[in-house]
Amino acid sequence: MKVFVLIRKNIISIIFLIFVICLVIFSNSNLIATTNGLKLWANNVVPSLFPFFVAVELLGQTNIVYYLSKLLDKIMKPLFNVPGCGAFPFIMGLISGYPVGAKIVSNLYLNKAITKNEAERLLCFTNNSGPLFILGTVGISFYANSTIGAILLFTHIIASVSVGIILGLISRKKEKNEYVTSNNTLIKKNDLKISELGEILGNSILNSIKTILMIGGFVVIFSVIISILQKTKILVLLSSLISNAFGVNQDLVLGFITGIIEFTNGLNIISKIHIKAISINIILSAFILGFGGISITLQVLSIISKSKLSIKKYVIGKFLHGLVAAIYTFLILLLPIFNFNL
Repeated sequence: MKVFVLIRKNIISIIFLIFVICLVIFSNSNLIATTNGLKLWANNVVPSLFPFFVAVELLGQTNIVYYLSKLLDKIMKPLFNVPGCGAFPFIMGLISGYPVGAKIVSNLYLNKAITKNEAERLLCFTNNSGPLFILGTVGISFYANSTIGAILLFTHIIASVSVGIILGLISRKKEKNEYVTSNNTLIKKNDLKISELGEILGNSILNSIKTILMIGGFVVIFSVIISILQKTKILVLLSSLISNAFGVNQDLVLGFITGIIEFTNGLNIISKIHIKAISINIILSAFILGFGGISITLQVLSIISKSKLSIKKYVIGKFLHGLVAAIYTFLILLLPIFNFNL
């Protein structure tokens, strides 16, 4: 009994120790996984996200958020029950990708422009996968079909809006007794001067480099983790058990589990599985894109750690996003014009 109590108290330390041992045992395959992770980061993540991080930092030094707040307050408040400044992370989150939305929401909360409740709800529907990734990587590269990419992007966006509306309706019932909403307290900044441009640009680049390096670390580490799980046959064993228990395709289960851990690798595996009912692949892809996976969740956790926002609410919200996106995708694929089955 004492042994089990000791293990439970030190479970995280034990997991880290096992990870280090596996790094040594599977050093050859881990080296390949690390190299692939670095290539994925350098060739896909940096080009698509780094410019957006710099743009967000630069816009944060201007009054664009202030004016958006004033302009869109009458839309954001009735629709999502958040102040107008919530439009900035919502728009940037849709056009950029994970985890830009989370970074902006965290900054707004730290600047006291939104309440804790509003920030936690915004996290659930503003931190999204970007159109470049869904259309380019998933649609064209993975499925070799731009129409599938367009469907996944459409359902991803409307699911995001739906989750925001659902959470807004729930918060309206609770806020009378439990929450106090903000009064859009975003303060207008002083107009920027030309002499300040160099310093602002330099700081924006440095802050963006720090974030992009953090993301690179997550990409590499999770590439190694997946490699270890494959070498130890843990993923295969788990997928086999689930497949036998529920009578579903084992390869689909393997891809889904991988996607829950790290969504890019999971989406790639699912797209390559050739089954007659390919609509199942697409629906699973919609869920994974909405949920984001453990890797993205930990990236968000590292970003919001200073603001002390709830990661539990974020996970529940993203699970809801994935579920709603999968349902929307299922309904669209019922239409005869979108029949991709063999």
